[in-house]
Amino acid sequence: MGEKNNKRWSERIGHLIRTKINRPLSRRSFVSGLMLALWSTTVFKPKKASAFSFEEFFQKHYKELSPEDKKGILARLEKEAGEKSGVSVSIKDPPPLPGVEFAYCLNLSKCIGCRRCVYACVKENNQSRDPQIQYIKVLEMPKGSLNVEHGNMYYDAESVPRKDKFYMPVSCQQCRNPPCVKVCPVEATWKEKDGIVVIDYNWCIGCRYCEAACPYEARRFNFAEPSIPQEEINPDQGYLSNRVRPRGVMEKCHFCLHRVREGKYPACVEACPVGARKFGNLLDPKSEVRAILDEKRVFVLKEELNTQPHFYYFFD
Repeated sequence: MGEKNNKRWSERIGHLIRTKINRPLSRRSFVSGLMLALWSTTVFKPKKASAFSFEEFFQKHYKELSPEDKKGILARLEKEAGEKSGVSVSIKDPPPLPGVEFAYCLNLSKCIGCRRCVYACVKENNQSRDPQIQYIKVLEMPKGSLNVEHGNMYYDAESVPRKDKFYMPVSCQQCRNPPCVKVCPVEATWKEKDGIVVIDYNWCIGCRYCEAACPYEARRFNFAEPSIPQEEINPDQGYLSNRVRPRGVMEKCHFCLHRVREGKYPACVEACPVGARKFGNLLDPKSEVRAILDEKRVFVLKEELNTQPHFYYFFD
């Protein structure tokens, strides 16, 4: 009985090693596969790795990359994305603009819960259609209540707005004091100078600590290989924003970084049919967001947690 169990266990380990080694490896799968291989060399001789990108695995942390490093990485990613999708992709990496701190203001008196912001975000940011990933969740709330824990995400968007209800979109709050950044064991997520909290998808190991730490449920994990119809892929992409993410990494709203750092609005702002969404530079005294903060009664979600969001809500 003991020999039979040992043989079955050896066969199982061999299958795991073959599965990991014969597919394209990531930083995550390489480490686990290597440990399995070293442990079982006495019972199984693994095949040679067939598809492994040393350039990707040994890529330095984003903050340590030189302009030449980034140029080479972007060229490699464009090539890989084009080969995989059949679409000519352009990946850029616009830096934070000096003297800019982005802020978002949302008028809850105007939002009608149509969810057009959600669909525009999905389209712009190459979010998976199957399994479905969305950065924005819109909650239908009873008037007079601000308890987001009891908001309804699954209302009928074809019959809005409904009487005695208001609608509250929630996404990443781009915190000044982000708990998600503090818990990342490999520094794959951080806050940029313009206030945007970003993720390096090449550096993320998929531990999901950030997802657990976020009090706004704003982070999404790719459990499966993202699926996007070829004709719906947005080829205008950013390294830290809307390039197509691989399976096993975290993603979230990034204020459409690739757009706003080039003077455009986030896709959700442009899609809103009632003008409920406002976006701009908090450091510009003439900006619309500054006027709202100066003149309106604004509030932030879960203020007691001291996350200090760059996302503000207000009523007329």
